[in-house]
Parts: sequence; C-alpha cells; structure tokens
Amino acid sequence: MPQDQRSPAQQRWFGAAQLIGVVRAEPGITRAAAAHRLGIGSGGAADLVSRLRRARLLDETPAPATGRGRPTTVLGAHPDGPLVLAVELRAGDWRLAVAGIGTEPRVVAQAVNGDHGPAQLLADVREAVTGLRRREPGRIRAVALSVAGTVSDRRLVQFTNRGWTDVDLSGLVGPPTAGDEVPMLVGNDATLAGLAEARTGAARGSRTALHLLVAVGLGGTLVVDGEPVTGAHGAAGEYGHVPFGDRDLLCPCGARGCWDLGVDGRALARHLGEPAPEDPVGYAREVLARAPDDRTRRAVESVATALGAGMGGLVNLHDPDVVTLGGLAVPLRAAAPEAFDTAYRDGLMAFRKSSAPEVRDGAHGDDGPLRGAAQWALDHVTTEASLAQWARYVG
Repeated sequence: MPQDQRSPAQQRWFGAAQLIGVVRAEPGITRAAAAHRLGIGSGGAADLVSRLRRARLLDETPAPATGRGRPTTVLGAHPDGPLVLAVELRAGDWRLAVAGIGTEPRVVAQAVNGDHGPAQLLADVREAVTGLRRREPGRIRAVALSVAGTVSDRRLVQFTNRGWTDVDLSGLVGPPTAGDEVPMLVGNDATLAGLAEARTGAARGSRTALHLLVAVGLGGTLVVDGEPVTGAHGAAGEYGHVPFGDRDLLCPCGARGCWDLGVDGRALARHLGEPAPEDPVGYAREVLARAPDDRTRRAVESVATALGAGMGGLVNLHDPDVVTLGGLAVPLRAAAPEAFDTAYRDGLMAFRKSSAPEVRDGAHGDDGPLRGAAQWALDHVTTEASLAQWARYVG
C-alpha cells in the first residue's frame, strides 16, 4: 500500500514495520547494521528501537562474546511480544509450533493421525491450539495451517493419502479466547515450503524461484520477490495435476494424465510390477534404499526422467532464476542424476539450454512447510495495521 494511502496510525508504524522486517530477515542483527540497511541515522534508530521495546515488539540484548573489543548488542524478539502458531497437517501426523518475531518455530505438540477421521483429527489439533491461546492470552496473533493436500480458501478439497475431500478447516482456531479474534491462514505444504526456501533457504536472494515438492504426488509454487503466487483461492501450484503423465491413468483428483502419477511411490510400484502402496512416501524411501539391481535402477530412472522432463516444462512456463526441490524429489534426483539432468535439459527450449536455471536441493528439508507457515503468519502480524493493533492491546 502506498504510504499516502495509509491511515495515520498505520503511517506511524511504517518505520517500525520496516525495522521488524530487517530483524526477521537477519536474526541477531545489530542496531547499527539495521540502521544502515534502512538508511537512517543512529539517533533515529535508537528512538525507533526504544519505541518498539516499549511496545513489546523488539528487544536488545548483549551479543555473544567474540573476543576483545567493545561489547555490542543485537536485536531480537521481545520476551513478551506477539506470537504466531504454525500447524502442519501431514498424511501420517500433525505438528504444532510457536514462533515470535525473528525466532525459529518451536514444536510444542505433535501426534500420529492413526485411523482418525477428519472430525476427530481437527478436534485434536483445535484442542492443542486452544490450550496454547489460553496459556498465552492475547499474545497469539495469528495461526497458519500447512496441509499436505489441495486447499481452496479454507477447505481441504483433496487429501489423497487419507481419501478425504471437501473438509472445512475454518474452525481449527476455535472460539475467541478472552474476547480476542485470531485470524487463520490456510495453505498448501509445497507452497509454504517454497516460501521458506525463498526467504531463508536455498533460493534466498533470488527474485523468482520455482519450488517443487514430491510426496504423495507433486506440488509446488512460484515465489516472486519473496511472495508465493497462490491464485484466487490459494489453490495455485498444483503442478502434479498438469497433463504431463500417461493419459490412460485416472488420477484421484478426477483428471486423466496427471503428472502426479508418474513421479512418486505409486509410479515406482507400477514400474516394478508391485501393488499400489498404501503409503507411497514410505514405499518410495524403501525402494530408494534398496540395493540397486537392474529392475530397481530402471524404475528409479523412469521416475527421475518424468520429474526432470516436467520440471523443464515449468521452467519454460515460469522463467525462474533458480529451482529448489523438496521431499522425495531430492533423493530421486540423487539416485538417478544423469537421467534427471538429461530429461530436464531435453525439456528446455533451445535458448534456455546454455543458461538453464540451477537446480538446488532445499535447505529446510521436511521442516520447510512448518517454517513457511510461521513466516506467513508473521507476515500478517507485522503489517502496519497489525502493529498498531498490538500497540493498542499492550497499552
């Protein structure tokens, strides 16, 4: 939003939001370095930090000793500052983490899903979320949910491994506690993992990054200037459902020829002539860990080829600076690097072949979606409007 369109309260918090953004991007930064990043003087920085300490947003603490010299201080989260919750709902389990400004998400609850249906599972997560909100009244300012399935608005429209469709997620936060309304954000796991890689991971510093995550099928996102392209309802990035696959195969989503069916554990089982696995992720990891006989090697190379070829098509589509991989995409590429790389380059338009975007393994591994959810929730909490609202609460 242009500064002249902000309300007076929001304008007052514009500089604060910028400083908090610097602290989030560079945890442990000194006040002097932050002032340099923002182009403000030392006096202005001191006044701004003082105001943020009074508002319980940032704190200034002694830096770890590194030898002789004048002691310095670093900026970080205030011990009584705002918090966000990040929830990750995976095929086999769920996790709940808490994070503050400039702090890593810390897992505080987790459980195996078992045979629970969606109603019981969501009730368990809601109980854990509500318990944290009661223990930290007023401090939980947003909840972000990462789901290993297709989401549209606040509905889980397809959760392949569990067989769930059209599950309403809107009640996960629970009722208002002590009168506070906590916004809930819902996103796909691959989208949020891509956000984390672009902000703090393997794609950091890239203006345009493509992230692909293979689990039960394939998802991903295009991140531009640190923001994922999510579409009108949050369902963008369902790359696994573009028709890069076998048109004779019907996907659980209802479409034919989905790329999903050619790049995960289900594809490995078909190539090996084995039954469709109940747990495609676990099955794929077991196959990749086997002694590489000729039959297994051919199966892995076929799946790596399908992954690399489709990725080439997406590079032609999106023109990214870099491509990052998550989930099973990392060990699949490592198990058949030549097949993967050949298929990737064969899929590129001629003018791209000499300067193809680099393909990097994700830096955050399986924690990418949870980290991305925390980042997304903190984005919401650290806008000028949200900071002004927090200051009113503190006052």
